[in-house]
Amino acid sequence: MTETDSAATPMIPPVEMHVPAVSVVIPCKDEADNLAFLVDEIATALAGRTFEVIVVDDGSTDGTGNLLARKRADGRPWLRHVRHAASCGQSASVRTGVLLAKGRIVATIDGDGQNDPAYIPALVDAVEKAGPTVALAAGQRLKRKASLAKKYGSKIANAVRGWLLDDGTRDTGCGLKAVRREVFLLLPYFDSWHRFLPALVLREGYRVVHVDVVDRERRHGASKYGIWDRFWIGVLDLFGVWWLRRRRKNIPEVKEMTIDVG
Repeated sequence: MTETDSAATPMIPPVEMHVPAVSVVIPCKDEADNLAFLVDEIATALAGRTFEVIVVDDGSTDGTGNLLARKRADGRPWLRHVRHAASCGQSASVRTGVLLAKGRIVATIDGDGQNDPAYIPALVDAVEKAGPTVALAAGQRLKRKASLAKKYGSKIANAVRGWLLDDGTRDTGCGLKAVRREVFLLLPYFDSWHRFLPALVLREGYRVVHVDVVDRERRHGASKYGIWDRFWIGVLDLFGVWWLRRRRKNIPEVKEMTIDVG
């Protein structure tokens, strides 16, 4: 396995003539046991489509790199491994994956295995069939597999966020999403940005659709974060996004004009 270290922000790849229909981005830290089955589940779900899977390894120390190297050597040319030299968090990992993606639609999924990849085609289709005014299909979890404390904490956070931002989304914490890449690149970045994607997409003048998904039990490992360790930061972020939406008064309607030379 080889890896390239760079302190710079990843370069945005140029648009290519032949691009995969979908880029799946998996932000993860120390999830080798779950990636062992998740990567192949994604390939099964997207059979018949052109796709790539970008695993953004956020400074893992559990053998994630060796696992992915073996999988790619076993005949998975669509699998890409990108590594952060040190852990930078989930938002930074999602952003790295989006910047490096080649597909016109980027699907995101958590690396812990609780998101079911079987829903990715439905999310992608929801964006494509809705037309160019829709930029995001957001998964909405049913029968969530989590502790009561986490469930109630998320319920309260989602209620407050929905009231303040009016983003029409009951569950922004679901890792399953599909977004048009060109719109993803327009969104202002900050840590925890991935938790406010519906509001940020609406801010750019696009619409959001929703797809119900069913959570799964985590098979291996434990969550890398808790409820209250990000509570106060989340409050600050919430008011920051509220401010950003208020400061976007008008969204220009742009038309390229032709000039007739007489």
